[in-house]
Amino acid sequence: MEQRTFTRLGRHVGVVGLGAWQLGADWGRVDEADAMAVLAAAVDSGVTFVDTADVYGDGRSEQFIGRFLRSRPDAGLTVATKMGRRVEQRPEAYTAENFRAWTDRSRANLGVDTLDLVQLHCPPTAVFADDRVFDALDALVADGRIAAYGVSVETCDQALTAIARPGVASVQIILNALRLKPLDRVLPAASAAGVGIIARVPLASGLLSGRYDEHTTFAPDDHRTYNRHGESFDVGETFSGVDFGTGLAAVRRLAPLVGTGRTMAQFALRWVLDQPGVTVVIPGARDAEQARRNAATAGLAPLTPDELAAVRDTYDELIRPQVHDRW
Repeated sequence: MEQRTFTRLGRHVGVVGLGAWQLGADWGRVDEADAMAVLAAAVDSGVTFVDTADVYGDGRSEQFIGRFLRSRPDAGLTVATKMGRRVEQRPEAYTAENFRAWTDRSRANLGVDTLDLVQLHCPPTAVFADDRVFDALDALVADGRIAAYGVSVETCDQALTAIARPGVASVQIILNALRLKPLDRVLPAASAAGVGIIARVPLASGLLSGRYDEHTTFAPDDHRTYNRHGESFDVGETFSGVDFGTGLAAVRRLAPLVGTGRTMAQFALRWVLDQPGVTVVIPGARDAEQARRNAATAGLAPLTPDELAAVRDTYDELIRPQVHDRW
């Protein structure tokens, strides 16, 4: 698999990683055997970067990954986790004391002394401007609790503020064929600063898989059921904030471009990989075969200029009015 570099982290990772939200919760139940099968299939397919968080299943996702690391110590994985969503979202909760407690819990869950990469988990906007927050993160690095830190963001403005900080190794941001705004300023700024870009929600919560229609329903414990209007967290995390019907229309417009030899999901993932400045894309996978198909995207040919233009045109005509100015 093609490797790309996290300059400030000092590591190379495969361009297709694995998002492990679904291994913990919020996408319906995944049992331990299925979680282990997904992780094994991903690693055997060349994946070397896994993204999780301390709140995914209240630590369940981290624990699964920790068990996998113990069973496959030679896997060569870089594991990124996140912290900050275990408390009420107030800037004053982002303290050195909480950071130590949260990272100690993640270290225990993952079974490691030093966390590879810890990301602030979409904190309140004021946190990005607070020097004390980043001083505390620097202290975690100095103490050996973490090797590096980054941020996960909701908005492009948050990303740009974080990129300007010299200690930030990575920015995780929603980037997919239905969310193009990061291309304008965030990716160029990150590239210039040597900050890695982790592209999350690359399939717009499955919309860009092409498997859904107006009759599709999701389980009650799936965020695509209970968070469609932002009832539990930022609505941009569910279908990228795009109205479900509008998203279906966009996917149907793009579907004829897929052709043979690739799936709609692979077309969408390849689009992300073709954007200059992207370090790794982190699609989730519910089963081993899905993990293998996602990883295989790295070996597909880049999209043609006409295909890239078609994505842009579809976005401009159908999606831009809903999401571009919001995030």
